[in-house]
Amino acid sequence: MARKKSIKLAAQQFEKFCNELSEYILEAEKHLGKKHISWSYEYGIIRLYSEFENLVLECLIGAVNNDTAILSQTTGYLFPLHLTDEVCRYLVVGNNYFDFKGRDGLIKTLKMYLPENHYLVIITKKTDYKDTLEKLSALRNFAAHGSDVAKRVARKAINQKNLNSSGSWLKRQNRFKQIIDKLKDLASEIKSQAPY
Repeated sequence: MARKKSIKLAAQQFEKFCNELSEYILEAEKHLGKKHISWSYEYGIIRLYSEFENLVLECLIGAVNNDTAILSQTTGYLFPLHLTDEVCRYLVVGNNYFDFKGRDGLIKTLKMYLPENHYLVIITKKTDYKDTLEKLSALRNFAAHGSDVAKRVARKAINQKNLNSSGSWLKRQNRFKQIIDKLKDLASEIKSQAPY
């Protein structure tokens, strides 16, 4: 029998990444000028989003890998008891990359593979994480694309009329740290609920 995919390990690795990213940002603030510090925060939100996306993908693969009955329940198809990680990954992403559109899109994606009462869905739907997940997606998109649409969505997510850049907003008032800390809380909650 194949080894079970560890959701706990994926959450732990995400927490470790968050700590390393926080250290990187602190070092950048010590050695760079204002413009480059803003760029560091923009890099930071893009990397944070990417790692969070990877965490969610690993959790989905792990959830399906650990219990194919949940996938059978949500899809209506009977799956064998044991699937490899590669097959689980293919079921989730096919030939594409993993992506979701904001918090609501994340919940919708999770519910494609997991039942409503699965701990990953329940944790992600918590109002404690709503604001953070919306800011994460919106600020990442604005940092990555810089379009007028992305700017408008980011301004809405942070509830402000003016926004020069994601980095300039994130570097003030510990905002980036607040997002990281809340995502670490989410990962910690996943780790405590995961069976493996």
